Amino acid sequence: MQRLDPRKVLVLFAIREEAGRGFDDVVSEVVFTGVGKVNAAYGLTRALTKTRPELVVSFGTTGSPKLQKGTVVECTRFVQRDMDVRALGVPLGTTPLDPLPAVLDVPRRLTHLPEGTCGTGDSFVTGQTTLPCDVVDMEAYALAKICRLEGVPFMAVKYVTDHADASAHRDWIENLPGAVDTFRQLYDTLIRTPTG
Repeated sequence: MQRLDPRKVLVLFAIREEAGRGFDDVVSEVVFTGVGKVNAAYGLTRALTKTRPELVVSFGTTGSPKLQKGTVVECTRFVQRDMDVRALGVPLGTTPLDPLPAVLDVPRRLTHLPEGTCGTGDSFVTGQTTLPCDVVDMEAYALAKICRLEGVPFMAVKYVTDHADASAHRDWIENLPGAVDTFRQLYDTLIRTPTG
């Protein structure tokens, strides 16, 4: 894997707690978009009006009914788990009249990590989802779609903090420090030290 110039990488988190203080000293621009698809879309779009990165990297915590807590997964497929227009005969997860496919794919970059499908929706999951996915979040699909539309390479790495069940909030708090450390280590594997 060719390491990237950090000045050309845009790093995204939904909230500052996911980065901790681990990104205070990085050269890359770091943006905290806010929670949910609308906030994520606005935060990324605003950032792209100021800079044209060679890569957008989204780090975030996630719940998963399938994967063990502490698992780190590179998401290479993104779906909208809450786009539900089935009453009009449109399959779950499909946006009516949208030219993009319901499942957005991005290239895999960190081959040492397992890959998976991220189901994004504006709800905090505490049970099974209707649309099959490996992990759930509230931002990544929107980010992947904007990058696709704007022609900017995108990747997303998720740290499983909980099982998307009734104890998800408590588990998230307990496992957040491990996510913060992991995100910084992965950032350091992606970028190279700038010169000049």
